[in-house]
Amino acid sequence: MPLITFTTDFGTRDWFVAAMKGVIAGIAPDARVVDVTHEVAGQDILAGAFVLAQCFQNFPRGTIHVAIVDPGVGSPRRAIAVKTADYIFLSPDNGVLTLAVAAVSDRRPLEIRAIENERLFNRPVSRTVHGRDIFAPVAAHLAAGVEFEEVGPVIKSIAKLETAEPKVTKMGIEGRVMFVDRFGNLITNIEARHLEQLPAGEPKSFRIGRHVIRKFGRFYAEVPLGKAIALIGSSNRVELCVYLGSAQEKYGTRVGDKVLVT
Repeated sequence: MPLITFTTDFGTRDWFVAAMKGVIAGIAPDARVVDVTHEVAGQDILAGAFVLAQCFQNFPRGTIHVAIVDPGVGSPRRAIAVKTADYIFLSPDNGVLTLAVAAVSDRRPLEIRAIENERLFNRPVSRTVHGRDIFAPVAAHLAAGVEFEEVGPVIKSIAKLETAEPKVTKMGIEGRVMFVDRFGNLITNIEARHLEQLPAGEPKSFRIGRHVIRKFGRFYAEVPLGKAIALIGSSNRVELCVYLGSAQEKYGTRVGDKVLVT
């Protein structure tokens, strides 16, 4: 039976995650559920997109990835299902799948469907907890063998986040902070391939707000304690870091803040 993963901003203090797992246990008791994280910052779609993109390909073929960061829950926004060569994704249609889909869309055409088959839902459907009433039960039914076509009609496209791709110009690169990890490192949407497009070669400075980082290195300890460094991290993206410190605290940065590379 396929694995089911959860990536949400629900946290673990409330009952939401347990309710989703309970629904799945009732429909597909043999399904294994893996919590990617429930600590995405509340309603931060870009951070949710980043987290999902960093790990979905580490799971075996056939895994069903459920990603819910959903400030539009209860509104006319669609619930969608995306089938790729190796995985199925279930999410609100708000851009949270932007990075994951971009990573696999060149391999084979995607099959995209609106989740509309109410026979697969938990009833009654709440206006505020679609994770429990729509996404979890649909994931469970798919894991139990329901055909993908049964979730709903085919649609042509899904919402994409405009902030997911940096702007590369003759002057440099304009990107954004995409995620702040637990160490306070600022992970940007600027990939190694973007740096290769800089006309003068290796980057000379990284500006975040009114602060400038001029050291571009390979690992954190290349600078003294408390000093800042920019490097390519495990996500293959530029990270702004403070050795044995927190770049977030040092610069007061939030997800979405601009980063300029020259």
